Amino acid sequence: MAANGGIIGPVNTISIGKCVVTSKTATGAITTQPGTRIVDYLVVAGGGGGGGYGGGGGAGGYRTASSILVNGATPYTMTVGGGGAGGNDANGTVGSNSVAAFPSNPITSAGGGYGGKRNTDGGDGGSGGGAGGHCSHPPSAAGGCGTACQGNDGGSNPTGDYSAGGGGASVAGADATSAATAGGNGTANSITGCSVTYAGGGGGGGRGPGEGRICGAPGGTGGGGAGANGHPSTNDVAGNPGDDNTGGGGGGSVACANAGTGGPGIVIVKELNKASGVWSMSTLYDQRLKNEWMQPSVIVDYMVVAGGGGGGWCAGGGGGAGGYRESGGANTGCYTASPLGACVAGLSLFPGPYTVTVGGGGAGASDGPTAAVKGNNSIFGVGGGEGTTMITSTGGGFGGSRPPGCRCGGSGGSGGGVSADNNCAGGAGNTPPTTPAQGFRGGQKSTPSHNDGGMGGGGATATGQDSQSPHTPSINAPDGGAGATSSINATPTARAGGGGGGGYINCGPSSGGTGGAGGGGAGSTPGADAIVGTVNTGGGGGAGGNGGAPKAIGAQGGPGIVIIRTPASTGVAVSPGCNSVATLPAPAGSYKVATFTVNGTLTLS
Repeated sequence: MAANGGIIGPVNTISIGKCVVTSKTATGAITTQPGTRIVDYLVVAGGGGGGGYGGGGGAGGYRTASSILVNGATPYTMTVGGGGAGGNDANGTVGSNSVAAFPSNPITSAGGGYGGKRNTDGGDGGSGGGAGGHCSHPPSAAGGCGTACQGNDGGSNPTGDYSAGGGGASVAGADATSAATAGGNGTANSITGCSVTYAGGGGGGGRGPGEGRICGAPGGTGGGGAGANGHPSTNDVAGNPGDDNTGGGGGGSVACANAGTGGPGIVIVKELNKASGVWSMSTLYDQRLKNEWMQPSVIVDYMVVAGGGGGGWCAGGGGGAGGYRESGGANTGCYTASPLGACVAGLSLFPGPYTVTVGGGGAGASDGPTAAVKGNNSIFGVGGGEGTTMITSTGGGFGGSRPPGCRCGGSGGSGGGVSADNNCAGGAGNTPPTTPAQGFRGGQKSTPSHNDGGMGGGGATATGQDSQSPHTPSINAPDGGAGATSSINATPTARAGGGGGGGYINCGPSSGGTGGAGGGGAGSTPGADAIVGTVNTGGGGGAGGNGGAPKAIGAQGGPGIVIIRTPASTGVAVSPGCNSVATLPAPAGSYKVATFTVNGTLTLS
C-alpha cells in the first residue's frame, strides 16, 4: 500500500489560507489562518535619508518570496524598517532593515543608503544613496552601492557641481553631470490585488540663489521624495520625504535645511489556497471531516459604517460620526476607496450565510438631565473572527450637554463634541482602536469662554472643530469633522461626518455649526431646530442651541450602513427585501454590490 493511501505520486502540501492578505506598516506579528501552510510575501526596508545640500537617499531593499512553508494558527514576527533621517548640511541616515521571520525562509531587506552631503559619497544600502554636489566643482563624489537582488546604485557626481539621485529597486540613480538627477524608479507589485510601486530613490537637491540657483530633481516612482528646488530669495530649502510604507528615499535639501526623511518600509503576506497535484487519501478524509477541504471561496470588499451619536442639549456638542471601516478595493475592480481603505485587505469568504447588523443612530439630548445617546455598532459577519470574517464598526460618541447634563462628549467610532461651558477633552475617537483608525475625536475648548457654542463632533477623517479664539459675537459654533468618500457602489458618496455644535445665541447671532461632509447634522441656529444625521451615512446628530425648547434639543444621529462588493460571478442574496443587490453597469461592471440599510443576512453561493 502506498504511503499516500494507494495513489501513486508525490504528496503535496494543502494550504487553505483563504487568500488573506495582511499588510504590516509597523513591527508586529502576523498570525496565520488555521489552514494556512503556504505563503507569498513582499519585504521592503526603510528608505535612506537625503543628504543636506546633497544627494537623494537610496530606496529600501526590495525582496519577494513565493510558496514558503509555514504553520497554521501561528504568530510570526514581522519587522518593518523606519526611514532614515535627512541631513542638514550633513549626510543623511541609513534606513532600517525590514525582516520577514518565517523560519523556513527568513529574509531581510536592507535599509536604503544615505544621500551624501555636498561633495560627499552616498551611502551603501538596499539601494545606494546619491552623491552630493556643490558649485565649488571638485571634488567629485560616488554614489552608494546597492545590494544585489534588492536594489541599485545611487548616482555619482563626476564634476563636483550637482547632486545625484538615490538608487531605486528597478533603476539606478542617474549620474549628475549637468544638473541634479532624479532618483531611480522602484518596482511594481500586485500581491495586494492592485499594482503598487515600491522602493523609489530620492531626488538630488538643487542650489540656492547665492550659488547659481538650479532646480532639484524628482524622486523615482515608488515613493521617492523630490529634491528641493533652489529658491529665488533664500538659500535654505528642505527636501521632501519618501512616501509612507513604500521604502522611498528622501530628497536632498538646499543649503542649511533638513533633507527629506526616507519612507518607512512595509511587509505584506498573502496566505495561499493551494491543493494541486496529488494528495493522500487520509489527508483528504481528515480535511472533509473537519469541513476544511478546499472550497471555492470569494474575496469581497466591504464598507461598514456604524450609527452616529446624538447631539447634545443647549449649546451642546455635536454627535460623533459612527465608526467607518473599509477595505482598499483591490479585489473587486480597484475602485476609489477612502483613505481609510489604504492597505486594508478584503475578506475571503466561503459560500453560506453571514449575519449583518446595521447600527441605529443615538438619540439627541432632550433636556439637561437626559444625556444624548451613543450610536449603535454596525457588524458584518456577526459571530465570525474579527478582521477575517467579521468587521465591527463602533457607534459614534454622544455630544456633551450643558449643566445639569454630561458636559463632556462621549467616546466611540468618532467622539462627541464638548458642550459650550466645559473645558474637558473632546470625546475620544477610534475607540476601541482599529488600524487604520475608524474615526477621530470630538471638538474641545481652546479658551474658558463659552460664547463659541458647543464643539463639533468628530468625523471619519477629521477631528470635530475646536472653539475659535478670540471669540466674536457673530462667530458660528464649531463644525463637525469631515467624513470619508468611497465609490464602492460606483457613486462617490461621503459618509460618517460629525454633527455641528449648538449655537450660543444669547451672545449675538451665533449660528450652529455645520455638519461634517458625510451626513453630519447641523447644530441649532436662531429660529431653527438641530438637524438629524443623514439616514444610512452614520452622520452625527447636530446639537441644540441655547435659545430655549425646542431649539435646545439635540438631534438624533444617522443610522449606519453595510455594503459588500463581490465579483459578478458570485451568487448573492440578501434578506429582508428592503436591503438590495445591484450589478454594476459598465464601465464598472462585472461586480455585484449588496447594500444593507437594516439588519439582515447576506448569503453567498
